[in-house]
Amino acid sequence: MHPKTILMGIFVPVAFLLYSESHFVKMTNVVCDTYNKSWAVFHYCRLKAYSRNKTSLNINATFLHPARNISLGFRLLKRANGYKPFLFNITIDACLFLRRRHNPVIKMFYNVIKDVSTLNHSCPYSGLQVVSDFHRVSLPVPLPSGDYLVCLDFIFDGKTQFFVNIYSHVVEDF
Repeated sequence: MHPKTILMGIFVPVAFLLYSESHFVKMTNVVCDTYNKSWAVFHYCRLKAYSRNKTSLNINATFLHPARNISLGFRLLKRANGYKPFLFNITIDACLFLRRRHNPVIKMFYNVIKDVSTLNHSCPYSGLQVVSDFHRVSLPVPLPSGDYLVCLDFIFDGKTQFFVNIYSHVVEDF
């Protein structure tokens, strides 16, 4: 095989993965709820529409007790005759991740929200926790067009205390 053909065969997929991203990601809905009102209370959890194509996520929650042993369940689902599992179904130790940043999948999504939230320090968490004015979603991995659901389950001391579900619409730009 010709060396230039091999080089192009390697360069094109690598360039696609490095430089392509979904150019249009719009959050369409957010649902937050707590299973145990004695651990966490949501003051508000909503999207604010700035224009037809731009929405902003705002979440304001209070942890009533210090949370030291936190796990995070992360699922990505794609809509196809209902929401079906797509790519990720991970449960990690959140306190360990915040100390070491060792999981590349969670690190990719953490880098998206770290600048607009108060969740960027290590454990323990207590008091007011905020994600405010989160509207710019840029993922380094191209996703096919469609409707997606990101399910986040927050587990304190082995029990699921609350969840956040973020619905979004992705249009792949060619």
